[in-house]
Amino acid sequence: MSDLLNRLKKLAKQANIELTDIQAEKLTGYVAMLDKWNKAYNLTSVRDPQQMLIRHILDSIVVSQYLEGEKFIDVGTGPGLPGIPLAIMRPDHHFVLLDSLGKRVRFMKQVQHELGLNNIEPVQYRVEEYQTEQPFDGVISRAFASMKDMLSWCSHLVTEKHGRFYALKGQIHQEELDELVDNGLKMPEKVISLSIPELNEQRHLVII
Repeated sequence: MSDLLNRLKKLAKQANIELTDIQAEKLTGYVAMLDKWNKAYNLTSVRDPQQMLIRHILDSIVVSQYLEGEKFIDVGTGPGLPGIPLAIMRPDHHFVLLDSLGKRVRFMKQVQHELGLNNIEPVQYRVEEYQTEQPFDGVISRAFASMKDMLSWCSHLVTEKHGRFYALKGQIHQEELDELVDNGLKMPEKVISLSIPELNEQRHLVII
C-alpha cells in the first residue's frame, strides 16, 4: 500500500495536483478495493493497480479543477469512475453515481462504507429512466457512447440556465462535434486537452 501511496503522490506532483494525506490514502484505498473486487466481479479491464493509478485515478482527478457547481451526477459510472476520485478530491460537493449494473452499485456502496465517503450516492438506474427533483449543476461522463447521446439522454438532469455537461474523452473527432450541430444541440463551450503523467494517449475534457 505504501508503494501505491508514494507513486500516487509522485504522479500527482507531475500533474501539478495537490493532494492532502487523507485524499491520497482514500484514493489508494479505492484502488486496493477495485483490485480486490475486480478478481471476482470484473469491474475494469485494467488489472495492474499501478496502471489503475494512471488510467483511473489521475485520468479522473485532472478534471476536478474544471467543475463548476456543487451537485453532480456521474452517468454510466461503472465502478465509480470518475465520480469516486472526484468526490474524494471535492469532499464538500455531492456526487450521484449512476449505473445500471447491480454488482457495480454494490461495489460502490462498499467503497462508500469502507472509505467513509458521505458525499456520494450510488444509484442503480438506466440514465434515461432516472428522475431527480433537484436538477444537477453538472452531468459528468467518461467513455459515454457519444456526446449527442449524452446530451439527448441527460438533458432532464441539469439546471437549464447554468447546467453543464462534462464529457471525458480520448481523441476528439470532428464528426462527433458536427453531429451536435446537425441535431440542433449545443456546441462545446470548451475543449480542454488534458495531460496525464505516463499516459501516451490523448485525453480531452469537453464542456458543454
